[in-house]
Amino acid sequence: MNSNKLTRRSLIRNTSLLAAGAVVTRLTGTASAAIDIDKVETVATKGRINQSVSQWCFGKWSLDELCGVSKKLGLKAIDLLGPNDFATVKKYGLIVSMVNTHALSDGLADKKNHEACLAKLREAIDATSAAGFPNVISFPGNRRGIPDDVGIENTVEALKKIAGYAEQKKVTICLEYLNSKVNHKDYMFDNIRWGVEVCKRVGSDRVKILYDIYHAQIMEGDIIRTIQTYKEYMGHYHTGGNPGRNEIDDTQELYYPAIMRAIAETGYKGYVAHEFVPKGDPLAGLTYAARICDV
Repeated sequence: MNSNKLTRRSLIRNTSLLAAGAVVTRLTGTASAAIDIDKVETVATKGRINQSVSQWCFGKWSLDELCGVSKKLGLKAIDLLGPNDFATVKKYGLIVSMVNTHALSDGLADKKNHEACLAKLREAIDATSAAGFPNVISFPGNRRGIPDDVGIENTVEALKKIAGYAEQKKVTICLEYLNSKVNHKDYMFDNIRWGVEVCKRVGSDRVKILYDIYHAQIMEGDIIRTIQTYKEYMGHYHTGGNPGRNEIDDTQELYYPAIMRAIAETGYKGYVAHEFVPKGDPLAGLTYAARICDV
């Protein structure tokens, strides 16, 4: 993913350690620097884009630090957490905009994973609904020789078993689009039409796409037109710079102010979560991202 080999999967494996405080550094990344939250600038004020941030990308900060910074910047949520983190996030007046569920590579496209994945989804839906949060994540997983059309059929079969439950609980299941070229070799949902076809066949407003802009840029590009064309199927967005999945600044090829305006103009009311791994100062990178996405 980037030169330091930091990945979402590696961070998820270390979640319990992070939550226990075993891996804690100060806001600037050094143990000796104190947090001065009063010096964090509030930059997201317009409210057209509900901004969030993925914790796994900011592993140098504790969850408390990330929540404090996010609240001051004007962000509204933290992304990709589990129920054990809900109380911390709520303490800062934030929400969890996307709740973790089952494994990324062993997903719904393979029938042998259905029982385990559906159990994880149901458990996450219950916790998410009880907390008043909006979304849980899901994945079709890797192909492993399964043709794409069969993967669609299998994923639809699984989602139809739980879509009604998600509707009752007022929680949206978001199936994530990832690239299979650079980061997630063999991943099945690596083109927008695959995910759209799944959503159409399931036929529930509680089954949507998590459109990760970084991954989509690698596979297909044409980001704004895709957002406009398939807006009804978009349930959540992730940002990230390309190439490298680093800061969303002028060092990379995606122009996020225009992308955010396109999202806002579709009438989207959900969350856009920053999922980039900062190469430089994390506070500067997140502040810049929050500012340019406040359109």
